[in-house]
Amino acid sequence: MIISPRSDFAGEFAIPGDKSITHRAVMFNAMAEGEALVTNALLGEDCLSTASCMRALGAEVSVQDGAIRVKGAPLHDAECFCGNSGTTMRLLMGLIAGQRLNASLTGDASLSKRPMERVAKPLRLLGADIETTDGTAPVYVRSAKLSGREVDTATASAQVKSALLLAALGADGETFVHESVKTRDHTERMLAAMGADIRVIGNTVRVKKSALRAADVEVPGDISSAAYFMALGALLGETLCKNVGVNPTRTGILSVFDQMGVIYSLENERTVCGEPVADIRVKKSALKPIVLSKEIMPSLIDELPVIAVLCAYAEGESVITGAEELRIKESDRIKTTAEMLANFGGDVMAREDGFVIRGRKTLAGGSADSYLDHRIAMSAAVALAASEKGGEIKNAECVNISFPGFYGMLG
Repeated sequence: MIISPRSDFAGEFAIPGDKSITHRAVMFNAMAEGEALVTNALLGEDCLSTASCMRALGAEVSVQDGAIRVKGAPLHDAECFCGNSGTTMRLLMGLIAGQRLNASLTGDASLSKRPMERVAKPLRLLGADIETTDGTAPVYVRSAKLSGREVDTATASAQVKSALLLAALGADGETFVHESVKTRDHTERMLAAMGADIRVIGNTVRVKKSALRAADVEVPGDISSAAYFMALGALLGETLCKNVGVNPTRTGILSVFDQMGVIYSLENERTVCGEPVADIRVKKSALKPIVLSKEIMPSLIDELPVIAVLCAYAEGESVITGAEELRIKESDRIKTTAEMLANFGGDVMAREDGFVIRGRKTLAGGSADSYLDHRIAMSAAVALAASEKGGEIKNAECVNISFPGFYGMLG
């Protein structure tokens, strides 16, 4: 994909549905009683993997006119292929354990390298019978009786927490899941809306055995996808991203904007299906360097590659630490982000848990490989659009995982 340099960039953008919420809306309705329609669903490859797995488990799931219709059914044993989707595999581990089913979970070559023991280990504390393959996929879940208990999550991960909450829906007694750092809470909000006996007390979630009722979901735009057009507004002109989810567990990038001096505003704020939503306007800004540490990471982990791009265009040294989670995404995002910025003429040093980026207010441009990581491809596109000469992204088609049509909107 060739990206030409831009002297300005402006417009209004309809952002695709939130990936995290689409996954959950399909998965939870598939295990619920009744039928539901998921509108503004993200129809990227990852969410379609979730739809395929729920069909394999016995639910009726169909895609029609940009929406997903889900009819719950008694689920049964199955072989589930999760594609490239870590969310699908990790949440299914908890769901299948809670439903006392037998299933094998496999994925593509990339997903098969990602850690699954971090989910299996806490699920075993509830009594789940789960076997990983040297800590990764394939994963085998076998029917076992679960009992509620208190669990401290060793990893600040919404996927680990969500897997535990889904398992707890089928466990005897009460389960308490304690987090050291609060992670995105889409699971808690949606389960509550669907009738689960669930309560949030600070950084603890209490769940009792529950049956779910199907519920229609209007999926807000994904702030992780909006981030690229928000960044383009900050670098080149003015952008308005419409109907974006601004759940406070997901808005770390707005805190970064505050630090960097980015001019932005939230307009038309409202609540849709229990999730806060707004239109986000961003204007061209003189960017300042930032310092980020571990505490903020759960609220912006997916946006860090594009935040690193903004740091490269700031004036001064930015330091990002506590982001070791980036090492185990679709690519090693510390390595691939640093390589991408260096290829474009940036001054960046990769650390084990983050970056030191010396911003120069400009990048020359050049060529970079996405390493089949959608977030690296889209971050590279932003960097090149604002660069002096533009350049090329290799293996650029991977954006279809989360943002089909991205390049068309970029123009």
